[in-house]
This record gives sequence, structure tokens and C-alpha cells, in this order.
Amino acid sequence: MHTPRVVNFVDLFSGAGGLSQGFRQASGLNIEYRSVFAVELEPAFAASYAANFGHDVFAFPIELLTRAHLPGDVDLVIGGPPCQGFSPLGKMSPRDAHQDMNELWRYFFKVVEWTRPTAFVVENVPEFLKSAQFVEVEHMARSLGYHIAAAPLKAELFGVPQRRRRGFLVGVRDGLATLPEPLNGASNVATVRDAIGDLASLPLRYDFRNDSRSGGEYDAHPVSDLHIGRMPTAKSLQRYTVIQPGENRFALMKRAPQITPRCWLEKKTGSSDVMGRLEWDKPALTIRTEFFKPEKGRYLHPDQHRPITHFEAARIQTFPDDYLFCGSKLAIARQIGNAVPPRLAEAIARHLTPMLLAVSPNRMVRSRATG
Repeated sequence: MHTPRVVNFVDLFSGAGGLSQGFRQASGLNIEYRSVFAVELEPAFAASYAANFGHDVFAFPIELLTRAHLPGDVDLVIGGPPCQGFSPLGKMSPRDAHQDMNELWRYFFKVVEWTRPTAFVVENVPEFLKSAQFVEVEHMARSLGYHIAAAPLKAELFGVPQRRRRGFLVGVRDGLATLPEPLNGASNVATVRDAIGDLASLPLRYDFRNDSRSGGEYDAHPVSDLHIGRMPTAKSLQRYTVIQPGENRFALMKRAPQITPRCWLEKKTGSSDVMGRLEWDKPALTIRTEFFKPEKGRYLHPDQHRPITHFEAARIQTFPDDYLFCGSKLAIARQIGNAVPPRLAEAIARHLTPMLLAVSPNRMVRSRATG
């Protein structure tokens, strides 16, 4: 009987676990990616991770993490340090507003230094790869003995029905580090229809309740329970009916100025994706944390007069239908919008698999039973 190589990994700044889920999905006959430890500060996010991966999560500031907290056998470290200080949105804040968060990547490499894994994967906004901090990251990774590769990747070219760019840094201790090539050509991308077309006739839920219970515990709900509807005002519903697939607030301004918010009428340029309607046969635009608010982006359903639901947003993010989420509706929306699309993470993992199998030939191969 063939025994796969078990790759024990830890996920830092894990969120609800989108990156980890992608690695788990990449498991196969020759390799099993197994989460053994995670760090996530926000309690609801940590609860979601624990519900899906079956172990406790260090739900405290990563600055409090010590070597003693970590498991003894770690092959891979993955994670996405907070990106507010690197993103274009972050540039609108005072310089020192995100200064501390800009430095949290150092704790990622502290864990790499402690555990000396075979490989690591860092995910962040593309701007991180052009930042002054990234120069330090490269130097630190190389000083620890890792060969590295870094590049922004477009999620829609890796089977994700969404236009989303993320920056990745891969480090491999032995061997050449590279990043995957796109799986799809530009004319062969997954679409909104691929993601949520089968949900068009599914009734909406209006009774969802999910918050912490006594003792800080949470109920866990599968994605399929999160087809959560909202009750729009009469004016909002009027606005929705004006906008056709692929259109946005400018169509509303042109056709129905009498029901267009004054702030939009006075702003003739910019914010082109807000109050936008998705198109069935194209990828969605980036799913953010407030996808349930049409005024925040292109989040209107392709042909129904409502914003997309949590279930639909999670599908567009490529979470499996049985993935579990904990917390309030707002907390779950943040978990979905902040996540790495699992299908994109899976592409990274599948590309990394041959490198992990090729290195460290004398490492013990652990069985599923003894991990």
C-alpha cells in the first residue's frame, strides 16, 4: 500500500483558512497537506479555522507566540501578514496608522527561523512586492538559506471566477523556487455562471442568526446555509432595477437622476464599480468584505434585483459548499472577503508539491495514522 508523504504545515494570520483549504485540496496519492497549527487573532475567524481543520488555533497576537507553542515537526509555513500598510487603500491613511502592521511579517520569518521548514509561502497584496519592506523580506529569506521566487498572480487565470490579483512569495530551502504558470488562457476563464448559476432558484434565508455563545464558543454553519437575503428599501429596489448587467452607478445617474444619491451626482468620475451588476459570462470583480452592500462594489446579482449572498460570495471565492464559518453575518462576510481563494492556493500547492517531494530525501515519511 502506497503511503503519501505527509507535509505538516502551520498557517500564520490564517483568517478562516482559505489558503490552508487550497493546500488541503492539493493532497493526493503522493502527498498529504496537513494543518497542524494556526495563528489568528480574531476569535470568530479562529473559530472557523478550528471548525474546518480540527485543532486549536493560537487566537492571540502573534507577538505573544513563542517557540514552545509550535509543534515539533513542521515542513511548511504559509500565511498572509496583514496588508493594510501596503495596499492602495492604506495609502489614504496617515503614514503611521499601519506602521505596526507593516512589521508583522517579521514574526512570520521568526517562525520560519524557529521551525526551519522545507518551504514557505507568503501571500499579500501585489504592492507588498514593491515595498521597502519586501527588500528586507528577500534579504531575511536568503539569510535563512532559502531560494525564493515572487510575483503577482491573477486569480482568474487559475480557475477562480473572479478578477483578483495577489502577490506571492515562495521560499524553498533545497532546490529552485518557482511560481505556477496560469492554468487557463485569457479566453477560457471561469465565470459567475460557473460559480453560482445553479443557485438562481434557491430560496433566500432571512432568519440567519450566528453569534458567539457563552464562553466564547461559536456555532459553525456550512457555506450552503449562508444564502442570506436582505430587505432593501423601496428606493434601493428602484435603483437596482435601472442597472443592467455590466453597468454601474453611471447608468443610474444617466437614466434615473431623481433617485441617484446626491454624492454620486456631484462626483462625475471615479468609483466606477459601485452599484454595479455582475455579468453571467464573465468573472466577478474582486469580492471584498462588504459584498452585501451594492454601494460598495459590483455586487448586484446578474439578473435578480438584490446583492449577492454570503453563499454566492463564498462560491465566487471557491470555498467548497461544506466549508464551515462561525460568527455574525458581518464577521463571516469579512472572513469570505479577506480570504485567499482556495482554488488559487491549490494551484500554488500543486506547483510546490514536486519541490517538496524532491527535497530532503532522508526525512521520515509519516503515515496518515501517525501524523
